[in-house]
Amino acid sequence: PLALGLYTVNAVYGDTITMPCRLEVPDGLMFGKWKYEMPNGSPVFIAFRSSTKKNVQYDDVPDYKDRLSLSENYTLSIKNARISDEKRFVCMLVTEDDVSEEPTIVRVFKQPSQPEILHQADFLETEKLQMLGECVARDSYPEGNVTWYKNGRVLQPVEEAVVINLQKTVDKSTGLFTMTSSLQYMPTKEDANAKFSCIVTYYGPSGQKTIQSEPVVFDVHYPTEKVTIQVLSQSSTIKEGDNITLKCSGNGNPPPQEFLFYIPGEAEGVRSSDTYIMTDVRRNATGEYKCSLTDKSMMDSTTITVHYLDLQLTPSGEVTKQIGEALPVSCTISSSRNATVFWIKDNTRMQTSPSFSSLQYQDAGNYICATTLQEVEGLQKRKTLKLIVEGKPQIKMTKKTNTNKMSKTIVCHVEGFPKPAVQWTVTGSGSIINKAKETKYVNGRFSSKIVIAPEENVTLTCIAENQLERTVTSLNVSAISIPEYDEPEERNDDNSEKVNDQAKLIVGIVVGLLLAALVAGVVYWLYVKKSKTASKHVDKDLGNIEENKKLEENNHKSET
Repeated sequence: PLALGLYTVNAVYGDTITMPCRLEVPDGLMFGKWKYEMPNGSPVFIAFRSSTKKNVQYDDVPDYKDRLSLSENYTLSIKNARISDEKRFVCMLVTEDDVSEEPTIVRVFKQPSQPEILHQADFLETEKLQMLGECVARDSYPEGNVTWYKNGRVLQPVEEAVVINLQKTVDKSTGLFTMTSSLQYMPTKEDANAKFSCIVTYYGPSGQKTIQSEPVVFDVHYPTEKVTIQVLSQSSTIKEGDNITLKCSGNGNPPPQEFLFYIPGEAEGVRSSDTYIMTDVRRNATGEYKCSLTDKSMMDSTTITVHYLDLQLTPSGEVTKQIGEALPVSCTISSSRNATVFWIKDNTRMQTSPSFSSLQYQDAGNYICATTLQEVEGLQKRKTLKLIVEGKPQIKMTKKTNTNKMSKTIVCHVEGFPKPAVQWTVTGSGSIINKAKETKYVNGRFSSKIVIAPEENVTLTCIAENQLERTVTSLNVSAISIPEYDEPEERNDDNSEKVNDQAKLIVGIVVGLLLAALVAGVVYWLYVKKSKTASKHVDKDLGNIEENKKLEENNHKSET
């Protein structure tokens, strides 16, 4: 045993040990020697230096061969310090009369390697005590101690939960210690991200020190305690035609890979991975969806609503009706939520829904009944009605003397669909007038106008014809010299006419026919008498020579 209170030299393993001789050199010194003591107390001399001859001799000691150096002041140095150098060394100074001795204790220290956690578990399971790993610190002197930590806190032994076993081994050739500490641990779910480490505590020349291992995180396995079902969708709402992906997940580690999905209308669950996909869903897919583990334990549910929107337009497509007829129109919807309905006619939104008790030409057009669910993105429907209003040609003729008193304007107001073709003729002669001007055809109406300056009375005929019927109306026009009651030409904004109703037109035609019958005799007598002259003047005005000849032949036959 090392005596207390003696001079001690602390050395680091592998470094040089320097031991000064702590004796005063006496007069008459003959030589100095160093020895060390065996455990049984017997001395082993290792170095000698003569004070007179100044020569140095080293004893043949295998452990110190080529490692010793003795200076002139008798300081002994030992290279490459070993654990076996930890002894009691004695410096001896010898004179003729006395031998002086001064012991020195040598202590050697070796820092261990950084501890490592070896034989780590692949994963940890909750509620199961298992080997987590071994903390190994090698080549230490003196021996050190190992402590386990979790998240920076010391792990204390707990029966059947934390079991620590420390083993220390010595390398006989070097005398260095290796410390191995095994840890058996029963983890909990909260240890999923815990950091485990170990620290070795050792002694060095300057006192106690520590070295820490790198932290290790283990994969902690724990059973599923809760199942969750989710609807994966890009939109917050689902409509008919969408695809639905159901995802089922468990909070265990590792998470479950298979589940049972329960679909509305199906008695048994459908075994699938963690996702279940439905494509092009219909409204009957609305309902409660569930999923569970394959052993039917732990279930979760969610409700899915598949929104729909139906629109029925009656009638629809292309519909052809006659003017004055009634046409009931209905646009009905069926939807999963309240929907808004609006009408569009010829790209213009209507304020009210269309209603046709007596169809007019202006009612014709392209109608769209549209509806949308504002809460459901992309869910909208529309249907189209192309309404065609047909009518036989209707004619009303007007005349007026122009302000210059040199001509008269005769207008044939025509309505009907398809658009009638208009032709002007001179009654009696059958002459065709080709210089008429037409207004724009709007809402089934337009006007054909001619300007004449008759020298004698004349009867003009307006003929309007479409695919439905041919309508003929005549008008007597006095000579330019005879004043007539001017009749204002009907006007219409944007070149269109506004007729109050069809009844007025019919009444006008009937009245005109009655007046024509009352004066038929007078007109006919005047016409026969003056037809030759009148025809010449009218034909001259219209530039039609051939028609004039035919009129003269007809007059001659009439006189006969």
